[in-house]
Amino acid sequence: MCLLIFIQDTTESLYIWNDMNEPSIFNGPEITMNKDAIHYGNVEHREVHNIYGMLLHRSTFEGLMLRGKNNDRPFILSRSFFAGSQRYGAIWTGDNMATWEQLAGTSPMLLSLGLAGMPFVGSDVAGFFGNPEPELLIRWYQTASYQPFFRAHAHIDSKRREPWLFGESNTKIIRDIIKNRYKLMPYIYSLFVEAHLTGTPVMRSISLEYPNLEEFWEVDDQFLLGDALLVKPVVQQGISSTVVKLPKTSIWYDYETYAVVNPSSSGELKVDTPLEKLPVFLRGGTILTTRNRIRRASILALHDPFTLTISLDSKGEASTKFYVDDGKSFDHKQGDYILTELKFKDNTLTSKEIRGVFENEGAGSTDRVDRLGSRVERIIIVGYKGKKTVTVKVGDRKVETNTLQNALVLKDPKLWIGKEW
Repeated sequence: MCLLIFIQDTTESLYIWNDMNEPSIFNGPEITMNKDAIHYGNVEHREVHNIYGMLLHRSTFEGLMLRGKNNDRPFILSRSFFAGSQRYGAIWTGDNMATWEQLAGTSPMLLSLGLAGMPFVGSDVAGFFGNPEPELLIRWYQTASYQPFFRAHAHIDSKRREPWLFGESNTKIIRDIIKNRYKLMPYIYSLFVEAHLTGTPVMRSISLEYPNLEEFWEVDDQFLLGDALLVKPVVQQGISSTVVKLPKTSIWYDYETYAVVNPSSSGELKVDTPLEKLPVFLRGGTILTTRNRIRRASILALHDPFTLTISLDSKGEASTKFYVDDGKSFDHKQGDYILTELKFKDNTLTSKEIRGVFENEGAGSTDRVDRLGSRVERIIIVGYKGKKTVTVKVGDRKVETNTLQNALVLKDPKLWIGKEW
């Protein structure tokens, strides 16, 4: 009741961080509540310890729902969790250390949490305790920017570590990392909807997408963000290159240059890793949806145009399902959302609307496509091997094109996400 009264007295822009909710009690025998402590109903703490954090998470969620009259999505970050916590908010992995060893341990931990049903997970960037040197700080930012929950956080006794305190060259690298994260937000948002509807993790082990490739069953030092991006974190100090293992059953392209990469017969690829470079690869057969204009906050980009990056597979095809809603309310349950299936086949890109994905879904408002959709300002076809000068038609219109070294770019095709074409 006290928590509910507190939440009802807060402003609507305030959301909640549940910390120390294991519960953490520093002077206890196990730094938590005594196992024989008595809860309401004469229940010993030993009987409820594992669900204590989850129930606090749940009660906070219910309080925020009441404050928002059941139509404002709560955001709650919790340190303690249990089965079911995924329904209520995000999880972070607690008080880590600013060490290379703990950076290396982050990806396996988050992959395990994703497989356990917790999709919204992350760790404190650059470690909670300690003082990371610039190289560790940058490598941690690089890795975490491709993980579901992305946040920098540190102990009060740690030295200040804002990105602008480490010299202009390092500040630029971190600025570019954060810009890329904002650019990927439409893609990441669609992955969270997929996790909600199917339970598929946002951050995935290679073996989840390639279960028949036994050589990837124990690989946990690289991961997939959704089905389109493969990431190999750099977790050793001072190294100038690393080896990435790529599934040979797919075509892979460098994320920055769009060049096709050619791993060895075993699937291994040596990649140079100067400080500004994190090995990231586009998977052939996927379509990446991004918003490339830089804003101060993701909500300000809600009506910005989209860029579609189409990475072709060996058949010259690619596809994705792309989701948009208002990002804040529960109006999607009434049908106010856009879910589009994009397919590229036979040199033709098509858009098909999908409806009826939520339980007891309504018809949605008549203007939802205009309110929630946006135009496509650019289409990049990666793996294109045709002529340098091509004619592209959208309906009865011709579209300006530009051929890069490894891709074909279509400028302003005047297509609209949410409409069928």
